[in-house]
Amino acid sequence: MDVEADHYAVLGLPSGEEGAGLSEQEINKAYRSKARELHPDKRRDDPNAHANFLKLQNSYEVLKNEKTRKLFDDLLRVKREKLHRQGQQDSKRRKMMSDLEERERSAFSVDPNIKAREEEERISRKLKEEIAKIIAMQTNKMSAATTPFKQDTRTRGKDSNDGGGIALDKEKVLKVSWEKIGEDYTAQRLREIFEEFGAVEDVVIKSSRKKGSALVVMASKDAAVSFPLLRIRSDLLKHFRGVRRRRHSAAPKEDSTVTV
Repeated sequence: MDVEADHYAVLGLPSGEEGAGLSEQEINKAYRSKARELHPDKRRDDPNAHANFLKLQNSYEVLKNEKTRKLFDDLLRVKREKLHRQGQQDSKRRKMMSDLEERERSAFSVDPNIKAREEEERISRKLKEEIAKIIAMQTNKMSAATTPFKQDTRTRGKDSNDGGGIALDKEKVLKVSWEKIGEDYTAQRLREIFEEFGAVEDVVIKSSRKKGSALVVMASKDAAVSFPLLRIRSDLLKHFRGVRRRRHSAAPKEDSTVTV
C-alpha cells in the first residue's frame, strides 16, 4: 500500500481538514461511485485498469477503518504543518536575504545628503572659477583701453624726443567733456558725431553723476589736429563744454582746450 497516496483524492474527495470532516456515509458513497467508474469490466482496453481499481480499494480500506483513517488524518495534518513551517521559514529567509542585500547596498551607497552637498560644492567652485575668469577678462579689457592714454613721467622726455610711440598716439586723442542735460552721450553716439570730421579708432567714456567726459581716438594725427579748425553744427555738440587735443613737441606742454 502506498503510504504517500492521498486516499481522499483517490476516492475523488477533498483532502486536508475538509476531508477529515467527511462522514462514513459520504466516503461509502464516493467509493461506490468511483468503483463503477474504474471497474476493469468497463475498461477492457485500459492496461492499468486493474491497478487503478486495486488502488481505489486500498484507499477505501484505509478510510473506512476508524483507526487507520485517524492515523492518515494525523499524517496529513503533520505534512500541512511542515509545509506551513517551511513556507514561513522561506518567507523569513527571503526577508533576511532582502534585509542583508539592503544593508549591503546601504553600506556601499553614498548618502544622498553627502552627495547633494558635494554636488553643491562642485558647482560653487565652478561658478567661482567662471566669475574670476570674467572679472579677469573685464580687467584686461579696461587696462588695454586706458593704457594708451596713461603717461609715465619717467618716460615722457624719451617719448617726446622720439616723436613716436605714446606721443604719437596722444596726438590723435581728443578729450571731450559735457554737462549731463537730458539724454546722455554714448560711445556710439560720440563715434557718429566725430566721424563727420575723420575716421575714429576708439571712444572711451569717463562719466560722473553731473559731468560726462570721453577720450576720442582719431584714426590719424591730421584729423585730430584739424578738428578745432573745422566748422561743426552747433546742434550736434551744443552740450559739450570743450574739446581738448593732447599735443606733444620736444618739450611737454599743457593740453590745449577748444571750446565748442
